[in-house]
Amino acid sequence: MSQPVPHPPLPAGWQAQWDATAGRHAFIESATGRSQYNFPGAPQAPAGRNPAFRHASRASVSGPIAPPPNTNSAFSPTPLSGYGGARGPPVSGSPLRNRTAMPQMPALPPYNPNGARTPNSGSPAPPPAAGESHQRTPSTATGPPPARGSRRQYAAATASYIAGDGSGPPVPGHGHSASVSLGPSSNFFSPADPAPPQPFYNGNEPVGQQGGYNGQQAAPQGFQQGYAGQQQQQQQQPVAGLTNQFGQMGISGQRPVASLSTTNLVGLPLHPGELYAMDPPPILLPPNASFSQSETRNADPSYQRMTINAIPTTNSLLNKSKLPLALILTPYRSIKAGDEPVPVVSDTVIARCRRCRTYINPYVTFIEGGQRWKCCMCNLSNEVPQLFDWDQEKNQPADRYQRAELNSAVVEFVAPTEYMVRPPQPPIYIFIIDVSYSAINSGMVATAARTLLESLDRLPNDDSRTKISIIAVDSCLHFFSLPAGSTEPTMLVVGDLDDVFLPKPADILVNLVEAKAALESLLGRLSDMFKDTHNVGNALGAALQSAFKLISHVGGKVIALSASLPNVGPGALKNREDSKLLGTSKESTLLQAATGFYKNFAIECSRSQVSVDMWLFSSAYTDVATLSGLPRYTGGQTYFYPSFNASRSEDALKFAHEFGTVVADPICLEAVMRVRASKGIRMSAFHGNFFVRSTDLLSLAAVPMDQSYAIEIQIEDPLSAPFVVFQTAVLHTTAFGERRIRVITLALPTTSSISDLYANVDTVALATLLADKAVERSMQAKLEDARDAVINKLVDILGTYKATMTSSGSGASPQLVIAENMKFLPLLMLGLLKHIGLRQSSMIPSDLRAYAQALLTTLPSQLLIPYLHPIFYSLHNMPKDVGSHSLPFKILPLPLPLSSERLERHGLFLLEDGQNIFLWVGRDAVPQLVMDVFDIGTYAELRSGKQTLPVLENPFSQRINAIVGKVREMRRGPYYPHLYVVKEDGEPSLRQWALSLLIEDRMDSLPSYNQWIGQLKDKVNDKSF
Repeated sequence: MSQPVPHPPLPAGWQAQWDATAGRHAFIESATGRSQYNFPGAPQAPAGRNPAFRHASRASVSGPIAPPPNTNSAFSPTPLSGYGGARGPPVSGSPLRNRTAMPQMPALPPYNPNGARTPNSGSPAPPPAAGESHQRTPSTATGPPPARGSRRQYAAATASYIAGDGSGPPVPGHGHSASVSLGPSSNFFSPADPAPPQPFYNGNEPVGQQGGYNGQQAAPQGFQQGYAGQQQQQQQQPVAGLTNQFGQMGISGQRPVASLSTTNLVGLPLHPGELYAMDPPPILLPPNASFSQSETRNADPSYQRMTINAIPTTNSLLNKSKLPLALILTPYRSIKAGDEPVPVVSDTVIARCRRCRTYINPYVTFIEGGQRWKCCMCNLSNEVPQLFDWDQEKNQPADRYQRAELNSAVVEFVAPTEYMVRPPQPPIYIFIIDVSYSAINSGMVATAARTLLESLDRLPNDDSRTKISIIAVDSCLHFFSLPAGSTEPTMLVVGDLDDVFLPKPADILVNLVEAKAALESLLGRLSDMFKDTHNVGNALGAALQSAFKLISHVGGKVIALSASLPNVGPGALKNREDSKLLGTSKESTLLQAATGFYKNFAIECSRSQVSVDMWLFSSAYTDVATLSGLPRYTGGQTYFYPSFNASRSEDALKFAHEFGTVVADPICLEAVMRVRASKGIRMSAFHGNFFVRSTDLLSLAAVPMDQSYAIEIQIEDPLSAPFVVFQTAVLHTTAFGERRIRVITLALPTTSSISDLYANVDTVALATLLADKAVERSMQAKLEDARDAVINKLVDILGTYKATMTSSGSGASPQLVIAENMKFLPLLMLGLLKHIGLRQSSMIPSDLRAYAQALLTTLPSQLLIPYLHPIFYSLHNMPKDVGSHSLPFKILPLPLPLSSERLERHGLFLLEDGQNIFLWVGRDAVPQLVMDVFDIGTYAELRSGKQTLPVLENPFSQRINAIVGKVREMRRGPYYPHLYVVKEDGEPSLRQWALSLLIEDRMDSLPSYNQWIGQLKDKVNDKSF
């Protein structure tokens, strides 16, 4: 007997009866006795909930199609609160629909800094992307108990799917690809319906009232656009969009196509809130691309995103568009509160294609009654593993459609022994600590030792196998013998730097649990051991070699902390900073490695699965450009603290927070990564911190959390399939001794239309790629060449768009046009050109520039965008609920355009880029504001510079501190930004640093945003496309 399937609540006058012969419910209308198998219509869902439903592989219509109810009450044309107008909360339970036509300034959905859009508590859920379904919760239904037959009974369910029954259970989750669902207020949910505007504020209370130390803010142009007329027009034409609805649902047999909207950038005001809340274009896959209706069947963009969400069918079409095609990866994104954990397949049943080695995923096709599956990349038929439909834990048959790898695009397999060349290695940490005079004097050693002491219990050590060693270095190497059971460490000094040997290797690399008492004793006294030193030597190269000898047989992580330039022994460096070269064509030589020692050493480390992190503390020149090469080739990361002095509590707190976070992060060791794609697609170039072992195999001795990689893609052969699949696989060893494979799958439609390419550009991913390529170009050639490459690529894109998508063609035009979804690209590229990593200037030290370039190539998109386009808030006149403790979360003010025109002499402003926070105080700030925030009587008494804000017993101080705290913790990654107080008439260098973040202003020889748009327009008009 077949198992009854739960169905949604029935409309009045209908009842359901289980038909055992057909294996499904029949629906009977009580008044007429008419029966049917199709569901009679979707009922109205209770407020705040979505109705249960079962999404089949085909759709049918039963009953009249009613127009949507009038919900105009939620869409008054009053201006958004925070810009001078009052607005009540959105109507609870109002239906939400997607919109296709965007007004000039669309209302912003709530901004979730963790990278995913989340609905407000107590308010209606935000609309999904075009074609994306809301999560549904299955209802319960009574019926005969399920009868399970043989194991292949579950595989046979695939045959009913192929026949079009579509009775596979939906899997809840969060979606990133198009699907079709029954709506709560009409018989069909149309992705073409307009959606009500969502407020940018993250609160559930009315935000009409404003208060502060000054008047109201003016509404930005276009933000007062109302939707009432648009909604009314939709009501009056309920049947006109029916054909559109069928097309969007895929019933017509063709996939939905993204609509392209062209905008003129000349004179167009851009509101930064749109940029921070911008999602990638919706992925509109053809109907039945996946048998799974799980909303997690396509990769979340925080894991994997493409520069274009529609793949051109030919390489000539891609070349014609001038758009770069690349994959942006963050395979080990951190899990923050509210994030779904990555599902783990622990039964070691791994189904892979015999030919292309693709892992089974939601886009394969089951054939021959479910006995075999067809690969979505090479179309080869493969056998389904015998245990695929068996629950090994419960020792009973299982439903294959509930398996994680068939419903989730991001999944982790526990690898069987055939994926291992040796037993999984334990986590091994080697800490190399500079104990020279400058390191002791700056307080770095004391801060590092104390932080490591407090973090010993947080180091990954679930199975008590973690090993640790500490090496101190000045002009000699200081090893510490920590035998098991001892409480007192013994120092072993080695002075021969040219031929380093390891004294008592078994006692200097010890088990963390067994030697914990001796480790605690050592870390508690380490700074005092060298407190009277006057040794200025730093034999970092020799220390790295000794660490490599210690763990090269097994691999591990080396964490090197250096507060001075390595000047003794192998890898010794000289101060090559020359202010005369800064700002010239020869400046790029300062950004290249001074010696090949560190690169060659890094390659050796990569072969032996040894990763290196560099923590650099500078009171003088440190040669970040050379030392950052070690993490670049070993899968590590570079951290830089210029002018570090632990006597300033702010410096000690920042380092302790970041160091403690990194050492406590789950560690992934001895990893290799490979990206596979559908036939005809090839990976052509790779950007990031790894070593390319073969043509497409990337070696990462360790995989840091929240580190980004970019892979450029080339189309070798014409694509005939309606969609293509990209799959990233990372084979690694976890901190608890398991060999695992993390698999991330992304399916994208193909297109032969150049307009479809432009409509599907992901501006954030494109900016991430261009930043990577610009930094690489500056290292291989000159900084000027890198800047020119950015400008030329942008002009090519703009010019080709104008020539192919507008009536003016290649002729001169007073406009500068671009696709609506790409309108922020010129502003982001202006931010890149003005960034410290690429900016034309003779005042930027090479260490600062080299570190900025390291960040540009490793930060995930969520951190990179504010690093290129900082966030600017006005605090003195923010609404009263901003930063309020009465809400379950701290909400932020609306961001302002990055122009000094927004600064007011009596105001208080916050400006941040993810690495630093600036609190700007106007010279005419009222005494009460200065007292409430800084606990100082007058502006004249206020001290500028790096500070910690006091928490005072007044609401405004608490709100400011809540906003600063939110800015520090809202993004992924270990970074803890410094806070600088900037007085309008204060220290010139600090003031200039803060103003350099206002990228829409003119800066030295660099143009303002309006001038930049004018220059781009002239370049486009002067060039033939």
